[in-house]
Amino acid sequence: MAKTTDFITLGCRLNAAESEMMRRLASDAGCEDAVVVNTCAVTNEAVRTARQRIRRAKRDRPDARIIVTGCAAQVDPKAFDAMPEVSAVIGNQEKLEADQWQQLAKDASPVIQVNDIMSARETAGQLIDGYGDRARAFVQVQNGCDHRCTFCIIPYGRGNSRSAPVKDVIEQTKRLTGAGHREIVLTGVDITSYGADIEGQPRLGDLVSALLDNVPDLYRLRLSSIDGAEIDDALFERITEDQRVAPHLHISLQAGDNLILKRMKRRHNREQAIELCAAVRTKRPDLAVGADIIVGFPTETEEMFGRSLDIVEEAGLQYLHVFPYSAKQGTPAARMPQVDGGVIKDRAARLRAAGSESLKRFLDGLVGTPHTAIQESGARARLGNFAPVLLGDRAAPVGDLVDVKITGREGESLVGEAIKATP
Repeated sequence: MAKTTDFITLGCRLNAAESEMMRRLASDAGCEDAVVVNTCAVTNEAVRTARQRIRRAKRDRPDARIIVTGCAAQVDPKAFDAMPEVSAVIGNQEKLEADQWQQLAKDASPVIQVNDIMSARETAGQLIDGYGDRARAFVQVQNGCDHRCTFCIIPYGRGNSRSAPVKDVIEQTKRLTGAGHREIVLTGVDITSYGADIEGQPRLGDLVSALLDNVPDLYRLRLSSIDGAEIDDALFERITEDQRVAPHLHISLQAGDNLILKRMKRRHNREQAIELCAAVRTKRPDLAVGADIIVGFPTETEEMFGRSLDIVEEAGLQYLHVFPYSAKQGTPAARMPQVDGGVIKDRAARLRAAGSESLKRFLDGLVGTPHTAIQESGARARLGNFAPVLLGDRAAPVGDLVDVKITGREGESLVGEAIKATP
C-alpha cells in the first residue's frame, strides 16, 4: 500500500485553500507517510477539536508522522509539540514554503518551525491546478487582519493584512475555471480590506470587476465572509447588478446590540447592518444573507441578547453561524466580566432556532420557482443563494449546470426536479 500524505482541514475556507496548496507542495517534495492536520483557533472548541483529530489520526495511522499546522499551531506551538502523537509543528507561513516540505520529506525539519507571523509581508504565490471533482474552488486573495477585535485571536495566527496582486488572482481563477470549476469562492481572513498594501491600492470591488471582465468562463463568483463597513461602491454595484456574482452575502456581524459591538471593537452598529441588508435587497431581491453572531460575549445581558435575536428578522438573515463565546487567552475580552456558561449555551440554542426558522421561511418561498444549480456530490446541487437542493435519482455529474424546479423542502434543504443538465 502506498504511503500517502493525508490532510485533515479544520476551520475556514482559507484553510481549505491552503490545504490544497500544501497537498501540491508535499507531493512535489516527495513527502510520504504523514497526516497533516491544518488547525483552527477561532474558539476554544476549535482547538479542542484539533487535539481530538490529532489523536484519532494517530490511532488510524500509527506508523504515519503527524504534522500539525494552522492557526492553533501558530498561536501555541508548544502545546501541540507536547502531544506524544505529534512529529512536527509548522507555522502558517512555513506551511506554504517549498523548502519546508522538502525538509519534511527528508524528516530533517526541526520539530517546531514557527516564526513570527507579524513579519509576513506577502501572500503565498501558489497556483492550484484544481480541487479534484468538486463543484467549487477557492482562491486566496488576502491573508491576515489589521483590526483588533477584542474577542479575536486570529490576527496572532495570521499576521497583518496582505493582498495577492490582481494579476495573480486572475491567473489562478483562469486556471481553475479551465479545470472545469463552475464556481469560484474568494477567500481570505478579511477580504474587504483587500488591496491597501499593494501597488495602486485597488479595492475588493476593483478585483471583483477585474475577474468578471477578464475571465469569461467564470460562471459564478461567490464571496466568503465580508465586513459590511468596508464594502466599496464598485463592490456594491457588482453584487447587486452582475448576475455572475452569487446572490448570497455572508457578513461579519458578530452581535445585534450596539454596546456589545462597541465593546467588541467592531466598526459598524446594528442600524448600519440592517440598512446594508435592505439596500442590497432593494436592488437584488433574490439575495440571501448569512451572518456570524457571537452569543454570551462578556457583559451581554438578556436584553442585549434579545437585540441579536431581533436582528435575524430585522435584517432578514437566513444563514447563521452562531458562536458561543469562549475566552481566548491574550485577548482583551478575556479580561472582561464573563457570562455564565449555561446561559451562553441556552442563548446559542435560541439563536440557532431563530436562524433555522428564518431559513425555512426563505426556502419555502422558493418552492415552485425555477433555478439553475451547480451539481455537487451525490444527488445534491446548490443554488446561487447557497440553498442546497436534493434531486433524487436524477443527479448529474459533479460540476454540471442543472436546470431545476423547486418542488418542496425537507428540513433545511430544498427538494427539486431536474429538468436539464449542461456539462
